[in-house]
Amino acid sequence: MILGIAEQIFAVLGLLFFAGAFSDILPNATISLLRYLIWFGAIALLILRWHSTLWVASQTKLLWVLCTIILFSFLWADVPLDVLRDSREVMQMTAFGLYFGMRFILRDQVKLLAIAFGIGALMSLTAVVVDPTIGIHGSDHPGAWKGVYGYKNILGSMMILGAVSFALLPKYIMPVICQWIGFGLCVVLILLSTSKTSLILSILLAAIIVFYRFYRWRGKITIVFWDLFILVAVSVSSIIFTNWTEIITGLGRDPTLTGRTPMWTVALIRLMERPWLGFGRGMFWRPVHAYAREAGSAVAHGFIPPHGHNGFIDMALDIGLVGLGIFLVCYGFAYIRSLKLAYGTDRLYNLYPLAFLIFLFVNNITESFILYKSNIYWTLFISFAVKLAVIEQETKLDNISQVSELGKLEIGG
Repeated sequence: MILGIAEQIFAVLGLLFFAGAFSDILPNATISLLRYLIWFGAIALLILRWHSTLWVASQTKLLWVLCTIILFSFLWADVPLDVLRDSREVMQMTAFGLYFGMRFILRDQVKLLAIAFGIGALMSLTAVVVDPTIGIHGSDHPGAWKGVYGYKNILGSMMILGAVSFALLPKYIMPVICQWIGFGLCVVLILLSTSKTSLILSILLAAIIVFYRFYRWRGKITIVFWDLFILVAVSVSSIIFTNWTEIITGLGRDPTLTGRTPMWTVALIRLMERPWLGFGRGMFWRPVHAYAREAGSAVAHGFIPPHGHNGFIDMALDIGLVGLGIFLVCYGFAYIRSLKLAYGTDRLYNLYPLAFLIFLFVNNITESFILYKSNIYWTLFISFAVKLAVIEQETKLDNISQVSELGKLEIGG
């Protein structure tokens, strides 16, 4: 009992850390201490359950091929030691993601996510009240809230995940009043962040959740239609964020997506110099790299962007088309499994992996949140990819066991 509570506290701490809730309010020394506490803690807990760890990891072999490519991308980087040093971020996220996916059932994962993002929402509100210079943007985005997450779009993204977590929790997991307060606070913070991307994503995810909640399994034809609906919803979202300039302009945005498209053009041209394995994780956008300065100058003189504002382009720059292709295959497996899970049960929390994967895909069209530094996105991708594979395998084993028992009964009869 005590160990279980301790692990839940540890999990919430890890989720808050990878979400970036401590980055702007704690000194660097404390951040480093937390980093290694969470990393080594996750490794120790995985080793403690080494048999389960090996079995769970064996269900997603291709995912570990992808992680290996990312970790060894320093071998073809221009500055290998820099990329090698930063590889610890991937190991930390992956270790914690594997632990979180293996240790907790999906219902408890959603509960812990709701708690973590709820705490992050309260921390953000407190930061605005106590020190507005931490919680609210200055001249760069006047009046926009960033909370403890450092940037308005990140606050918006975190609160989307929080709102979805609270919306999908069963009533018996947490008092209803707490769920409504948590959900309401997350929605308010999305609005106060003034992130239009987050607002549109919120509407999209809310619509999908409502559709799945009230128009679930009605036969094979219905499944086909809903699969098509999800694919169309993602495609339309992609068009909104990348091509439909009239809509973007109507929302008060630059038709070039605030300079993103010129950067993407430069990045894609340079990618053709190293198309298969890329430049090494994070190498292309390092300030010392001539390519980062070249991409930035396409937007404004002297501007050096921290990333390309597109997670898929940045992944290709990091680990090439080979790595990006493997990621998309892993994503496809996870997406199909999340669809099966969403269709196969009436439990609301089983919709969360599907909602997250749609969110991950669409959000990374105009932001770079897959492999950028330490982040919650890669952590949760690992966690849900692992959990979905395990659920599928356990379902198969249960079906085989049921068939076997039925056969014994028939023989005995």
